[in-house]
Amino acid sequence: MSAEGWVEEGGKLCRTYQFRDFSEAFAFMVRVALVAEMQGHHPEWTNVWNSVSVRLSTHDAGGVITDKDRRLAAAMDALLQG
Repeated sequence: MSAEGWVEEGGKLCRTYQFRDFSEAFAFMVRVALVAEMQGHHPEWTNVWNSVSVRLSTHDAGGVITDKDRRLAAAMDALLQG
């Protein structure tokens, strides 16, 4: 994927977002959760204090990266823009 910050690792689309503090990181996760639910595609992610690490792949497609992952990645990035 060409979007800045996203890399392919281990067959998954990966990115780590950094925020000012835990509250900002968690608020981002809540916003992403609403979008992910609407898309019917849910991220594998972790949160440690001010960072959110994301790994995307499509389980229904055998765990490979698909357009569903790229759409969710783009939506996540868009949440930071707006």
